[in-house]
Order: sequence, then C-alpha cells, then structure tokens
Amino acid sequence: MARSSTYLNFMGKTEEAFQFYRSIFRTEFDGPIMYMRDVPGDPSAPTLSEHEQGMVMHVSLPITGEHRLMGTDALESRGHTLTFGNNISINLEPDTRAETERLFAALSEGATDIMPLQDMFWGDLFGALTDRYGVMWMFNGPTKD
Repeated sequence: MARSSTYLNFMGKTEEAFQFYRSIFRTEFDGPIMYMRDVPGDPSAPTLSEHEQGMVMHVSLPITGEHRLMGTDALESRGHTLTFGNNISINLEPDTRAETERLFAALSEGATDIMPLQDMFWGDLFGALTDRYGVMWMFNGPTKD
C-alpha cells in the first residue's frame, strides 16, 4: 500500500525527539532504532567518531492514521548542516476533540510560537505551535466529539 511520511533531520537530537514523540502519540517504533554504527563500513569514507557512531541513522514512528514520522541525525563530520525554518509543518487531524487537545498540550511542552486551539470559522478546532525541537505542528480537529 502506498503511503507518505514526514522525514525529520536533527543534529544529534533524533533519539531524544523521537522518544518524546513516542510518548505523546503512544505508539511504538516500526522497528529498532538504527544507529550510524550499524551502517556497513565504507573503506573510502573517514571513520566516524564514537560519538557519531551512536547517532541515529534511521527511526520510524507511526503517529496518526497511516502517517509515519521518520528521522536521522545529520553528521557534522560529513559537512551536514541544518536550518530549521518555516518551510514545513506537520498537520495532525485527530478523530476527536479530546485527542486533539491531548496532542496539542503534550507537544506544547517547551514550545514557542503557539497559536492556542480555538474553534475556527471553517468548522475545525485549530491551533499551531513550534515544538521544543523546532518542528512546526498544525492541529485540525473536530469541534465536537
């Protein structure tokens, strides 16, 4: 079955962020977290430091419906840099108002740029925030359960 996912990159914070998301969505990883040390060695590439070997190579977490968050750590030693910006938001559409409120409250911990949940003219309960890892989230839930 075809599906889409949102892939997130972090500078050494992937495992921490995904453990946080796992606790909020109350789901389990699709498989074990894969680390950089699990990648077969490439003799032409420089050896990773012990620290970078412990970084996340890949993780996948179901969040709502069939949607997955996937992630990796960018490696400074490989010249990777990240700039979190306003070019992507993850839009959540929970089935109930209660679940919308729960997810919003949990992701709001340590968040910035918060637009509180409110009933909107288009008929949804809507809110938005940037979580403590710099990821932008939008919420469109039902106004009534």
